[in-house]
Amino acid sequence: MTPSPNSDHRRAGINATNAQKSTGPRTVAGKQRSSLNALRHGLTGHVVVLATEDLVAYQHHLQGLVDHFQPKGALEEQLVQSLADTTWRLNRVPATEATYLTLVTEGQLDSIRTNEPRAASTLALAQTFLHQSQALANISLYEQRLARLFDRTLQQLRDVQAERREQDRRQMNDAAQLLEMHQERDLPYDPAQDGFVFSTAEIQTFTDRRDRLEEAYSEPEQHLAAAS
Repeated sequence: MTPSPNSDHRRAGINATNAQKSTGPRTVAGKQRSSLNALRHGLTGHVVVLATEDLVAYQHHLQGLVDHFQPKGALEEQLVQSLADTTWRLNRVPATEATYLTLVTEGQLDSIRTNEPRAASTLALAQTFLHQSQALANISLYEQRLARLFDRTLQQLRDVQAERREQDRRQMNDAAQLLEMHQERDLPYDPAQDGFVFSTAEIQTFTDRRDRLEEAYSEPEQHLAAAS
């Protein structure tokens, strides 16, 4: 039977009312899932910061890398974000391994027959390494993959920034030449008209620094010429 328009309208009204009554997850598990959703990476959907970790600490970690690399543009920002995520996960590996070893070793203590606590702990740890070698190898493999990802991302970021800086240098040289030409002709100059993103003050600072460097490099040559 085809539902009538009136029934569809009533159903939509009921759904809207129920949505207004909803207050989000109420169970502990539901709240944990909700907290995880808030910490998921905005682009990939992968969990970067676990619910047991400090989101503020991660944000400081990310900001430290941003301050260090000073990314410009969407691509550089994305690469720095990837570095932050990768190093955050890398830093988690030792703690994960230590926690795993502790939990498994404690479970082995009941099978150890000795009254010496230190000896019991040593034997239990040895059994853990013996019986959990595959799990530990998996943790090591995970760490190696993250390390390779970090190296690739860091190299890519360095290449992108080097290319961008070289392009900025060439454009600044061109802008400086044009500014000097306008100054010689006593004409105003607007760098934006030639597509430059530098301000006139930035270009002037560049030319002043360039001229001082040229003077500094030429002084030893002048002294050598005078001495000869």
